Amino acid sequence: MFFKTDSGDKITDQYALVRSTDNKHLTTVSSHWNPVQNIEAFEFFNDFVLTGDMEMHTAGSLKGGRMVWAMAQIKESFELFGGDRVEGYLLFSNPHEFGRSIDIRFTPVRVVCNNTLTMALSGDSTKNAVKINHRQRFDADEIKSVLGIAGERLQKYKQQAEFLGQKKFSKETITEYFNRVFPSMSKDEMKLSKTSFPISRQANEAMEVLHTQPGANFAEGSWWSGFNAVTYMTDHTLGRSRDSRLTSAWYGLNRAKKEKALELAIEYAEMA
Repeated sequence: MFFKTDSGDKITDQYALVRSTDNKHLTTVSSHWNPVQNIEAFEFFNDFVLTGDMEMHTAGSLKGGRMVWAMAQIKESFELFGGDRVEGYLLFSNPHEFGRSIDIRFTPVRVVCNNTLTMALSGDSTKNAVKINHRQRFDADEIKSVLGIAGERLQKYKQQAEFLGQKKFSKETITEYFNRVFPSMSKDEMKLSKTSFPISRQANEAMEVLHTQPGANFAEGSWWSGFNAVTYMTDHTLGRSRDSRLTSAWYGLNRAKKEKALELAIEYAEMA
C-alpha cells in the first residue's frame, strides 16, 4: 500500500488482502502475514474429519467473507432430563482479517434451541491451544497433534450439565446471577423488577427468557435453565443482525459472556 505526497508516492510496509474473485478488500496486513486459502484450510479440516469419528455438517462465512467457518459433528452426544439433547461439534475458523488466528474449538449444541457454547479444546488457553496465527506457516500436522479430545470435553460438559440440573436457584440468586452476567451500563438502564430487586435491562430480559426459552421445561428452576437463558439470548436475541449476533456469539464479546455465565452458574450451584 502507498500514500501520495507532493514529492510522489510513498510505499508503506502494509499490504491489502484482496479477494481475487471480486477484488474486495478484506483487511490490511503486514509483510509477515501469511494468507491461508480456503481450499487449503478446508482440505485439512475435511481430512481430519474423515480420519476421526466425525462428519462434516455445515459451512459458511461471516462479516462479508472475512471469517470462513465449518462445523463437524462428532458422533457422540448425551441426553438429560427426559429429552434435553446436547450434541458435540468442532468449529473450524479460517479468518481473513488482521489480528485473527486460525483455530478449532469444541462446541456443544443444545438441540432444542440450537444454543452453542464455544470452549477451548485443551481446557487451558495457556497450553496446547489449537490456534495458528498468520505469522506462522500453516502446518496441518501440528494442529492434528493436539486434537482428538472432543469426546472427552463433551463428557465433561455432560457432568457440568447434570450438576447444574440438580441445583435450584432462588429469586434472589437468579437475579444476582443475571445482573453479574449482564451488568448495567448506566444508572438509566437500571429498573425495578416485580420483586423490587434492582436489575439491568438485559438481566430483566433474561428473567423473561428464563420461562419462555425453548426447552424451559427441562430441569425447570435449576441452574441449567438459568445458564441456558444466557446462551439463548446471546445466540438468538442480542445483536442487530444474524451475522453480527453469530459473530459475537462465536468469536466476540458474547462468546466470553457465555463462558463467564457457565463459570458463574457452577459457582452458584455449588452454593445452592
